Amino acid sequence: MNLLNIENLSVEYNGIHALRSVNITVEKGKVVSIVGPNGAGKTTLLRTISGLVKPELNSKITFKGKNIIGIPAYKIAGLGIAHVPEGRQIFPGLTVNENLEIASTRIPSQKRNKMIDEIYELFSELAARKNQLGGILSGGEQQMLAIGRALVSDSEMFMIDEPSMGLAPVIILKILRTLKTIMKTKDLTLLLVEQNTRLAIPLSNYIYVLTQGRISLQGSVDELKYNEKLRDLYFAKK
Repeated sequence: MNLLNIENLSVEYNGIHALRSVNITVEKGKVVSIVGPNGAGKTTLLRTISGLVKPELNSKITFKGKNIIGIPAYKIAGLGIAHVPEGRQIFPGLTVNENLEIASTRIPSQKRNKMIDEIYELFSELAARKNQLGGILSGGEQQMLAIGRALVSDSEMFMIDEPSMGLAPVIILKILRTLKTIMKTKDLTLLLVEQNTRLAIPLSNYIYVLTQGRISLQGSVDELKYNEKLRDLYFAKK
């Protein structure tokens, strides 16, 4: 079953197209990755899905069969789409626990407390710092908090933008392994934007390559492993 369908999506900024006729399908329970170079339109894509950017006419985005174009961002979040933006954007003046509580306000308190406890089990670093301000956490801890905040929103689909940005390799691997465990055990859906293709591949079921605002290549991980164009662009040894 398809959870998200994007058809003919185009976005223009000041006369310049950031996205051109993009078509993407995200199947329920799968991990779909959007990869590509800087400036390809990856962040714009997620912001448009979230309702933060207005697409051109004739664009179509449906979530669970409902057209969500024109719906305010907070209502789209309420429909079950959680967005972990580029740069994390946690609340620096609130504690770790307060960040998690704010994200879960629409959930009954008993369930909310259980979900927050699960985040602390997944990310032990956060449990040890639950009463510390978000602004004094390390970059890796802030990314864990941003992901945890999305998870406690009890959403069906998660969109995560460049989770590896600015982080040490060992922290990136820990976060991605935890993501893989979460998606598998909870049967959740993930739309991942990641410039580092080597990190995205092991986590993904399906991949779209975005280049200059267009989908230039797509396929399952197994299909793209043998694609010479993708291998030369993203897997050639440096």
